[in-house]
Amino acid sequence: MENAAESSNRRIQQADRHDGTRWSQRRTRMKGIWQNLKVVGVAVAKRLPAAVAGLLCVVLPSFVARSALPAQAAPSTDVWVVSMRQSGGMIDFGEPKNVTQRTGYDNQPGFTADGKSVMYTVTENNGPAEIWQFTVPSGKPKPLTNTRQSEYSATAAPDGLSFSVIRVELPDSTQRLWRFPLDGQGAPSLVLEKVQPVGYHVWAADHRLVLFVLGSPATLQLADDRTGTSEVVARNIGRGLAKVPGRDVVTYTQQVRDSAAWIGELNVLTKETKRLVQPPKGADYHAWTPQGLLIVGTGSKLFVLAEGRWEQVADFASGGVRGISRLAISPTGDWLAFVAEDRPPN
Repeated sequence: MENAAESSNRRIQQADRHDGTRWSQRRTRMKGIWQNLKVVGVAVAKRLPAAVAGLLCVVLPSFVARSALPAQAAPSTDVWVVSMRQSGGMIDFGEPKNVTQRTGYDNQPGFTADGKSVMYTVTENNGPAEIWQFTVPSGKPKPLTNTRQSEYSATAAPDGLSFSVIRVELPDSTQRLWRFPLDGQGAPSLVLEKVQPVGYHVWAADHRLVLFVLGSPATLQLADDRTGTSEVVARNIGRGLAKVPGRDVVTYTQQVRDSAAWIGELNVLTKETKRLVQPPKGADYHAWTPQGLLIVGTGSKLFVLAEGRWEQVADFASGGVRGISRLAISPTGDWLAFVAEDRPPN
């Protein structure tokens, strides 16, 4: 029987508005059903509010993968920040702070290039998903985007002056990678015209990006924003992507035989992949410190990989934290942003 932490993580995974599938294990026999659902979904999307329509292209694959699970509302989640200090192979954490404490979806945190602010996804009032920002540790949140379309997964671009997002475009819910100026001056631009439907992304080396692309199965793709092309380098991947600081390497989660999950490594220069380690149960996301330590979270706890073993380094249960999912570490390694479920009602 699953415990409370595992149950809460499962609910977040099932209701995640952005990706729509935990692991892509769909088979060829489902393709005909998917094509029919896609046609219906596009037609229905034209009659729905922007935020709801924007979810169809990610919810329908999940529908197929799970044999028609009922639709669920977006989870109510918050973005927290906590100070951190690395000493040798371990990390000390301060007291976590809930920066976005409200009822609603606040998720997908990512630091700006200077490490002074956190960008994250917000949905409210049945409107489209937008990107918001707050200064660390406790600045007042403010919007970065305000469009009729939905934007997710804000990520600092290599130039330090812009950020990239997954945009769910109107009217057909196409998911592609776009770039926005950080200062709000100027129009957004399309990064990869022909690559879709993109679920998640991370900037790697030079003009290279690593993408989670939805499909049967979901694939890990290496793209170049100069040519606009991409190629598949791994299959059956999960939602966790992370750049390893100081190396031309990106790590990712992958589903392998017997339902086991692994964190794998992609060298973006040689295109070689290999398995690194199995994460703790329920830890679907990971992040790297500037010094090269690998961190995962599950329930109210954080773990660090030390000498091939997972060591618990924090438990934030006393602060009301539960259901830790996404993680992001500042470029200087002094702050961790993470997503957790809203506190239960009193």
